Amino acid sequence: MRKAGKRILTLAFLLAFITAGPFTLTGCHGSKGLSAFAIPEEFDEGRDFEITFWAKNDTNKTQTAIYEKAIVDFEKLYPNITVNLRLYTDYGKIYNDVITNITTNTTPNVCITYPDHIATYLSGTNLVVPLDDLLADGKYGPGGSKVRFDAPVKEEIIPRFLEECVVDGHYYALPYMRSSEACYINKTYVETLGYTLPDVLTWDFIWEVSEAAMAKDSGGDFLINGQKVLIPFIYKSTDNMMIQMLKQKGAGYSTADGELLLFNDDTKDILYTIADHAKSGAFSTFKISSYPANFLNTGQCLFAIDSTAGATWMGTKAPLSDISKDKVVEFETEVMTIPQFDPQNPRMISQGPSVCIFNKKDPQEVLASWLFTQYLLTNDVQIAYAETEGYVPVTSKAQESAEYQDYLSRGGENNREYYDIKIKAAKLLLDNIDYTFVTPVFNGSASLRDAAGQLIENTVKSVRRKQEINDAYMDKLYEDVESLYRLDQLGGDSGLSSGKKDLGDLPRTSVMLLCSLGAAWVLILAYAAARELKNRGLKDKGKG
Repeated sequence: MRKAGKRILTLAFLLAFITAGPFTLTGCHGSKGLSAFAIPEEFDEGRDFEITFWAKNDTNKTQTAIYEKAIVDFEKLYPNITVNLRLYTDYGKIYNDVITNITTNTTPNVCITYPDHIATYLSGTNLVVPLDDLLADGKYGPGGSKVRFDAPVKEEIIPRFLEECVVDGHYYALPYMRSSEACYINKTYVETLGYTLPDVLTWDFIWEVSEAAMAKDSGGDFLINGQKVLIPFIYKSTDNMMIQMLKQKGAGYSTADGELLLFNDDTKDILYTIADHAKSGAFSTFKISSYPANFLNTGQCLFAIDSTAGATWMGTKAPLSDISKDKVVEFETEVMTIPQFDPQNPRMISQGPSVCIFNKKDPQEVLASWLFTQYLLTNDVQIAYAETEGYVPVTSKAQESAEYQDYLSRGGENNREYYDIKIKAAKLLLDNIDYTFVTPVFNGSASLRDAAGQLIENTVKSVRRKQEINDAYMDKLYEDVESLYRLDQLGGDSGLSSGKKDLGDLPRTSVMLLCSLGAAWVLILAYAAARELKNRGLKDKGKG
């Protein structure tokens, strides 16, 4: 009878659990997050810690070596901390992997990221560590008494760059490197067409020269390069293109509260202009054609807009160019700020990676992550990494150092360490930091950014497919892109704030469905229990 009793008790327990299930679920709609991080009084040097660092390196072996050296040097200072490096070639892949790992509590400790991405991560409770208290901590903050390396103090982090790491009123990252966009120009071709580059590029100038370059000879070759292929103007990042054009016009994009303003008449006017030049063949994008550098270096492009961090791919003697030498065309390369609508009030985007720290159950592990994050801002790391491409260091300590100033002064000495286009790109950003801007960050801002670029991509593709670009097309384009990125679900009461939204009780219909399922299982288990008792009774009777 004992075994039968146990079976009955088990069935009874399952019965009670399933019966209570629907009502329990109404109170558990959502997930519990980690406890808020609190700075330990002292870092525990008697314990060993293993932290993970996810970074991006553009397949640049020099950058990989800098990360590896930074880790080795840091581990010498803190022998009880082991740093495991995981490299990516795309920020989007890092973002997707973080989102995936959130569900399994296997996020990295330290991660190269962007504020737009952080805003999405913050939808989890205490998932990303706010850095306000750490930045102000006298022991373990920047320049703190217990920090074992020559870290910059908070005031030496370029204020403009540090403010870019504020999300929802708190610092959630440290800037790591900064870049902007530059226009890389085949100056030789521009002057051959009879034009002189202005002091500040304008959109009207670029459009005019690009159209002039489309002239062909009787055999169908372009007069400017003698080739069958020419795309005078190519833009790498169309989301940046749209965002910057709207900013320069003083037009709407979004508000800090997450109100979406992208789909306006100014955007439509920009798209009509782009459509006109796409129709003539004078304009294309990276996603549609290919890397701007590939066209620029083969004499098939006059204006290539890409990141200042992409300078090592640009120009006749570009050290990272992967084009065969016989395809490269000799020309003079000029580096200028992106085109403007108002040359007297230039505006250009600030971009580049930052570093965030993910919260863990053990605050000591988080403190170990914070120490390593700070180490990435030391002069050794900042200057070495900035010299690989057209990035600039994010601290005045590094920018004003004798070593970095010497580097900037040696442009053109060789085509690797001191490639002149790379150093010109860095100087361009340093000279224009006061004219840079960033877009508002909120949960959904990454999708809005993608949508801004998609408007341009779709318009250019439609022109190539011979579709008519009119108001009806624009209305449909707005609707399609809004739906594609689910922007119609953002704003208002949709939980744009970075805090986790209270989902409340399950809908009444869901509760009724769960109750029905529970009742079905009650009947099944009751029947099974009755059969068990009957069978057991028959067996006992037979034994008697």
